[in-house]
Amino acid sequence: MIGYVVRRLLFLVLVLFGMSLVTFVVSHAIPADPARLLAGLEVTQAQVDSVRREYGLDRPLAEQYVHYLGGLLRGDLGKSLSTRRPVREDLEKFFPATLELGLAATGIALVVGVPFGVFAAVRHGKWVDHGTRIAALAGAALPVFWSGLMLQLIFYRDLGWLPAGGRLPQGQLPPAAVTGLYTVDALLAGQWALVWVSARHLAMPALALSGVMLAGLARMVRSSLLDVLREDYIRTARAKGVAERLVVLRHAMRNALIPVLTVFGLQFGHLLGGAILTETVFFWPGVGAYAVRAVTSVDFPAIMGAAMLLAAIYVVVNLVVDLGYSVVDPRIRG
Repeated sequence: MIGYVVRRLLFLVLVLFGMSLVTFVVSHAIPADPARLLAGLEVTQAQVDSVRREYGLDRPLAEQYVHYLGGLLRGDLGKSLSTRRPVREDLEKFFPATLELGLAATGIALVVGVPFGVFAAVRHGKWVDHGTRIAALAGAALPVFWSGLMLQLIFYRDLGWLPAGGRLPQGQLPPAAVTGLYTVDALLAGQWALVWVSARHLAMPALALSGVMLAGLARMVRSSLLDVLREDYIRTARAKGVAERLVVLRHAMRNALIPVLTVFGLQFGHLLGGAILTETVFFWPGVGAYAVRAVTSVDFPAIMGAAMLLAAIYVVVNLVVDLGYSVVDPRIRG
């Protein structure tokens, strides 16, 4: 097991290196001059050249990448061209919002998607099964930005139940920072009114973001559980008089979890990608919104930093999922 973990960590390093190279080349291929954008419109060419030298944009592309890679190995992600702050500080500021949104969306997907998949498998061929499959297909097909806008129209404009976006109302002070997650920090501080306010702001973007993962989990749980329920040992357990609930939850569900874990890891990557659109629609101040601003302002270090962070999270989550296989099925250990 230790050797497997070491190999996967080395693979993580290779993936991040490849990601850094591809992102660096693609971002610098944008036909725009960030130095001129930074300097402003009514400036001389000498002033533009001065800004270009200050940020190292006058060096050859290969030299810029080697310099960036050297800083990356030291934990230095460079300095943002637009905020004029270290990218690492910006990500530390914006990442808790993305993490809170991602955890909430994942929680919704697990709490709703897994039971729906189980019900569909147990009621195979009945209206519950057909309804779950239709809902799962709709959830997978609908774009995040469209579902987000529809949620805003229904729950904000028409019903007035939930706020349109943002993490807190304008002028509302956040709780004392402990984790950076407003709902958790407010809970730790005992600020119950703030817990409710932050949860209301979190509800719509988390629901919109959870759609694709929820649909994928429901479909995979249903498909995997149906295959397991046809196995001989399940028929044997039923013949022995074991209660159907125990047959499904104790015998079948555990063996059906391995493909579900695989889908969970992949869907989490899609969730991170969808967070960019969700944060834009709901004015959520996370890494996704930060990345969008970086792209529109041709902020190379910020683009690189956001991409590297999301790639690292995706690879680490998949490593954790792979290690989870050995917990679900001890035969995989070793």
